[in-house]
Amino acid sequence: MADTSSPMPRLPKVDKGWLATALILAGLALFDRDALVPTLRFALGALWHTAPFVLFAVAAVAYVKAAGAEAMLARAFEGRETRMILLAALMGGLSPFCSCEVIPFIAALLAVGAPLSAVMAFWLASPLMDPAMFLVTSGTLGWDFAIGKTVAAVGIGLLGGYGTMLLKTSPVFADPLREKPVISGGGGCGCCAPKKPFGGTPVWRFWQEAARRETFRSEALTNLVFLVKWLLLAYVIEAVMLRHVPAESIAALLGGEGIVPILLGAVIGAPAYLNGYAAVPLVHALLEQGMSDGAAMSFVIAGGVSCIPAAVAVWALVKPRVFAAYLGYAVFGAIIAGLAWGAIA
Repeated sequence: MADTSSPMPRLPKVDKGWLATALILAGLALFDRDALVPTLRFALGALWHTAPFVLFAVAAVAYVKAAGAEAMLARAFEGRETRMILLAALMGGLSPFCSCEVIPFIAALLAVGAPLSAVMAFWLASPLMDPAMFLVTSGTLGWDFAIGKTVAAVGIGLLGGYGTMLLKTSPVFADPLREKPVISGGGGCGCCAPKKPFGGTPVWRFWQEAARRETFRSEALTNLVFLVKWLLLAYVIEAVMLRHVPAESIAALLGGEGIVPILLGAVIGAPAYLNGYAAVPLVHALLEQGMSDGAAMSFVIAGGVSCIPAAVAVWALVKPRVFAAYLGYAVFGAIIAGLAWGAIA
């Protein structure tokens, strides 16, 4: 009798980003062969155009990580509550850290009694913008859109922070934490593993220490692969959209003036969002096909806050009613950002 007790060999793990790109290209090869080469040419050309921004962003983030400058983030949660909220929103919108990295940091702050209002401000702003995302956004959508999104990120952080401070005695925010917060997961962004809470003093001349040089190398390589993977997928999708999705359909649905396109941009943004980097080429394609400026801004804001890594970070630590408030701030803030951007763009 054959021995069936031995474990079945495990299949190698396939990255979903690379797999999605391969499947789209395979589909083109099978069903629209004439589009395969133009799609590849478009995607690689767009990636080459974005390369200077990507390389600079990768180097900048790796430098901050190698120097240990993330320790400065903790200073945003010291002092008066109103000051904490302001600094937390600013740090969330400017710091180069993804959602999965800050989960243990936020958990530690909540555990030692940091006000939920400041944490909410940071949580809302953090997934929307960072230095790398700013450079990628400016390289594709322009500096004005990148600056507008940064202002919107900080603004939503302030909205959530001060709103939570004013309502902290309400039933929604009473006893907000779960009994045993789950902080071991990676958050789902796929770019890194969670780290210990930030601490220590920055060492700006990191190259004088071998361990920090290795941190720089590994962080730069990890982030470069991460950005290339998602941007390549997004540019392939953009090429397919431009070829197969009628521009008049996008213009009819998401174009024009008023609040309806902005509301639709926020509603569509949540389920359609890959991540902040991959969304940039998608928004560019939608704008080319007639999407209104206000709808584009509401799309990236609502989608950024509700994307899986950011949402999981919040869900893992707080009770459902606080999570619902987090999503409410995101949608309301996205609508305000879309209306404001549509008025001035």
